[in-house]
Amino acid sequence: LCVFLPSPAVTSPCKILKCNSEFWAATSGSHHLGAEEAPEFCTALRAYAHCTRRTARTCRGDLAYHSAVHGIDDLMVQHNCSKDGPTSQPRLRTLPPGDSQERSDSPEICHYEKSFHKHSATPNYTHCGLFGDPHLRTFTDTFQTCKVQGAWPLIDNNYLNVQVTNTPVLPGSSATATSKLTIIFKSFQECVDQKVYQAEMDELPAAFADGSKNGGDKHGANSLKITEKVSGQHIEIQAKYIGTTIVVRQVGRYLTFAVRMPEEVVNAVEDRDSQGLYLCLRGCPLNQQIDFQTIRSAQATEGRARRKGPSLPAPPEAFTYETATAKCREKLPVEDLYFQSCVFDLLTTGDVNFMLAAYYAFEDVKMLHSNKDKLHLYERTRELAPGNTAPTGTHPTLWVALLCLSWLCLL
Repeated sequence: LCVFLPSPAVTSPCKILKCNSEFWAATSGSHHLGAEEAPEFCTALRAYAHCTRRTARTCRGDLAYHSAVHGIDDLMVQHNCSKDGPTSQPRLRTLPPGDSQERSDSPEICHYEKSFHKHSATPNYTHCGLFGDPHLRTFTDTFQTCKVQGAWPLIDNNYLNVQVTNTPVLPGSSATATSKLTIIFKSFQECVDQKVYQAEMDELPAAFADGSKNGGDKHGANSLKITEKVSGQHIEIQAKYIGTTIVVRQVGRYLTFAVRMPEEVVNAVEDRDSQGLYLCLRGCPLNQQIDFQTIRSAQATEGRARRKGPSLPAPPEAFTYETATAKCREKLPVEDLYFQSCVFDLLTTGDVNFMLAAYYAFEDVKMLHSNKDKLHLYERTRELAPGNTAPTGTHPTLWVALLCLSWLCLL
């Protein structure tokens, strides 16, 4: 069994060590398996084989990976295990007398912090949100305003898929908002069955598509639950098995989305380099982004004057820059990007519900973001080409002082 022991030479993109440790934990203490234990061992072995197949792309040149694959084949033959059969992670073996931590109705693997990080520090959590016309805050705290009309993937990883559909707010307008949301929780070991949640304009269910409110019939079903906070307006989904909280709201006619997710889950994709677009992680494509700050500045300069040339269809209620600013300040006193998004949306749509969407989006950030120093964002983050970034934390005057000092040294 030495082939299953971790090797420090394995690089981080290859997740074979995680497969090894899961199998080792499931079978530890079983040096001499009896006939009655063989089915459980075979189940663990099939789960191990499944895990190695999932990491095959990133582990192609890894010796530990190839050793594990050959070791699995040998053990399958030795214990007469079929390659077809259940692959659910078996519950931990009976604990010594006096230890009552294990509960058969709540497997440890269905609690993210207990299973994924049993022997390490508290995981790092991150946040993504989508609201309004629509405005996107990515997992890296980049803030963008996008067109993205039609269906777009918001999240797409090994555990979760989220897709949004954005439709024009007014006929002929480039302003869009989220009219439909689909969330797919993928089947996960002994915790949850696959579950689908769908919401549309004027329909915010408090249950999954099959009518259930939890993860199904598996042992850890309650590690996935839907809670209705405000009927028809606000639901919350807790997915404890992946340490994830999702908030969906209907504000006016449109939907908002916010999520809190561990970085490990965010980045759990089969092949990140060849993966398609994933808005919460990669942001909107450049050709779909709107520089609303430039538009806002132009509107502020023009004041109450009407815009010349081609214009959007007249909104239901006409806002000037001054009245939109005053209205947004009622709910958003700090003039950050949420405030600026509110002003932009009122000028673009004339719908006061977009002010509430910005307000609730910021309330969700306060609840879900783990870094309270990053709640407010004041300028749009732009990606710089490699080599265009200065070292973080270095004040410009320090660079001037260092430059002067270097000249003195040369004299």
